[in-house]
Amino acid sequence: MASVDLSPLTIRHAPARRSAQLLFGLALYGISTGMLTRAHLGLFPWGVLTEGLVNRTGLTFGTITAIISVAVMLLWIPLRQRPGIGTISNIVVISVAVDMTRAVLPDQHALGWQITLLVGGVALNAVATAVYVGPRLGPGPRDGLMTGLAARTGRSIRLVRTGIEVVVLTSGWLLGGTVGVGTVLYALTVGPLTQLLLPLVTWRSAQPVAVSSTVSCR
Repeated sequence: MASVDLSPLTIRHAPARRSAQLLFGLALYGISTGMLTRAHLGLFPWGVLTEGLVNRTGLTFGTITAIISVAVMLLWIPLRQRPGIGTISNIVVISVAVDMTRAVLPDQHALGWQITLLVGGVALNAVATAVYVGPRLGPGPRDGLMTGLAARTGRSIRLVRTGIEVVVLTSGWLLGGTVGVGTVLYALTVGPLTQLLLPLVTWRSAQPVAVSSTVSCR
């Protein structure tokens, strides 16, 4: 499969259209996350941690999402990572969208509806990830942590991402977050689906350079 250049573009390249795509993708991501939380069949690692903290604090899912995002951004400081428009938008839009979705979508307990929300949420999440990464307006907080650690330690992106997600998933599970078949389905399908969709929605410079791309789940 052809690689996709995901290095940031300057904002002067079609700012309005790229910003609109970014916001649309982030909103879809928040909606898909809300769907997965209502299915109760398992979440992605950061979602498991978020749900565990929701259970312990009583704050909303979106509020905890924002708090975690800000905390992760503080870890960027020693890594010398710089936020972009996409980084700040990621925190705000996803947090609002996930809470709005959960406000209108009730918990599901019938297996048929749970499976529908799970499969739909995973598929929509892959679409959303490709759409919001495509404008190349800056990494999300978790993506920046991953790439920053990889650069500082000299380890591969895959190894760093796996290490982070194992720690996050374990912590979330210990806090009471939901781990299940949805966690496995998400891990196996979102990456490949996003990679398949990225070439269709990624903005390119006048002379794109093919580099190896890495897609992270928020």
